[in-house]
Amino acid sequence: MSNDPDFELYDNAGRDAEQIRAAKLGIATEADLRRWAARDARAFLNRHTLPDVLSRPEDVELFAEALGKAGTVAEASAVTQALLDTATPCLQAISDYLVAAARWRDQHRNAAPTSPPRQFYAAASSALSVLHLAHEADTRILRNHYDPPPRQPAPPAKQPPDTPGRAAQR
Repeated sequence: MSNDPDFELYDNAGRDAEQIRAAKLGIATEADLRRWAARDARAFLNRHTLPDVLSRPEDVELFAEALGKAGTVAEASAVTQALLDTATPCLQAISDYLVAAARWRDQHRNAAPTSPPRQFYAAASSALSVLHLAHEADTRILRNHYDPPPRQPAPPAKQPPDTPGRAAQR
């Protein structure tokens, strides 16, 4: 058995990999950041009702309006996460359709890298990448707000070199 306490059964029972890593590094988990932001944005979200489904393009304007009224990092994050949660089913459906278009009549088999089927696959992946990139950006904003890295001590100031012919004063 390893001497590393992160692998001791009693130490990590019930923890996932992110929780073990966070404990070892002394940082908050993403779940902690999201929980803190949700707590701090609860009153804001109660005042600003956002749709659960994007049924028309104008629905996104409701999120933009709420974002404009957000006064804290937690409130802005809550609006961003609500939009991502609402947009996910639609973007997943678009991605699924693009994969189906790539596979239509088995045209994707042995297709060249620049062929339309491969482009459909790339577009399907990009549709979902939007969600991931936005989620990561929002997580970084929350981490900077709730769990900033410790400040590094300033390096010691350089002393001017001793002049020749004079002894260093101590």
